[in-house]
Amino acid sequence: EVQLVESGGGMVQPGGSLRLSCAASGFTFDSVDMSWVRQAPGKGPEWVSGINRGGDSTYYTDSVKRRFTISRDNAKSTLYLLMNSRKPEDTAMCYCTRNAIPVEFCPVTNCYEGEWGQGTQVTVYS
Repeated sequence: EVQLVESGGGMVQPGGSLRLSCAASGFTFDSVDMSWVRQAPGKGPEWVSGINRGGDSTYYTDSVKRRFTISRDNAKSTLYLLMNSRKPEDTAMCYCTRNAIPVEFCPVTNCYEGEWGQGTQVTVYS
């Protein structure tokens, strides 16, 4: 069974940083593109960032470019998202996802149709 377990969420001040982690199991992690998706209260899901199976190509939505960094450790079957310069608009439930389509299409399609984890809450407060 595919399992994606997010951790690392919490409350941060504006401008603060957090690193999210996603422990993956139940599939061949290094053969699958991965992404992070977030959903703010009252809004639909938003694809945030993705990384190809080998970890050498990364992609970001415009609102988080130069602030967030996605990475993966295939030996540990773990996905990461380092989030710097947090803004109140970043408050959301954040989900690790296994891509249903190649990650290179996500900046255009806002893809989020693959398997999701249970999510971890990130709150930015003043």
